[in-house]
Amino acid sequence: MTDNPVIGVLALQGDVREHLIALASSDAVARPVRRPEELAEVDGLVIPGGESTTMSKLAVLFGMLEPLRERVAAGMPVYGTCAGMILLADKILDPRSGQETVGGIDMIVRRNAFGRQNESFEAAVEVAGVPGGPVDGVFIRAPWVESVGARAEVVAVHGGHIVAVRQGNALATSFHPELTGDHRVHALFTDMVRSVG
Repeated sequence: MTDNPVIGVLALQGDVREHLIALASSDAVARPVRRPEELAEVDGLVIPGGESTTMSKLAVLFGMLEPLRERVAAGMPVYGTCAGMILLADKILDPRSGQETVGGIDMIVRRNAFGRQNESFEAAVEVAGVPGGPVDGVFIRAPWVESVGARAEVVAVHGGHIVAVRQGNALATSFHPELTGDHRVHALFTDMVRSVG
């Protein structure tokens, strides 16, 4: 692995551009991923925020769901924000009809747990493994984690709720650090990708 790992951003739906910018600032080679052959070329992957049900259906439509499951199960580093956290959960507490997940983190998530779009907010969040003080997190119709299994590590809590989890090479946050200009969580993930190589 070089110091400049190739990290993809799943570009089916959601805030792809902001993640590409955040990853590039962490010295990763960032590129959008829409097809299985593009997924095969990356060292790690970010699953962005967006609408988790739509992303799940598009992943099936584009033939991406099974390749994603296979790469994550094989240990490819992956980072999910908001809807991406939902897709990385092994179980959703309140799934929409037909909604599937990629899985990879032994956690149960609750969709839209922090409220509707008009209840979105920003908050300072202490994230274990991220130096330099709290991260400014943007919560937009954000999920939270109801519970984690023995293999998952809670790395951030806000308002008494779990908002960031890590399990092996998988990281998930219910908030959007990519929308703030603070790229330290992306730097942490880029280091995770480097360490696998």
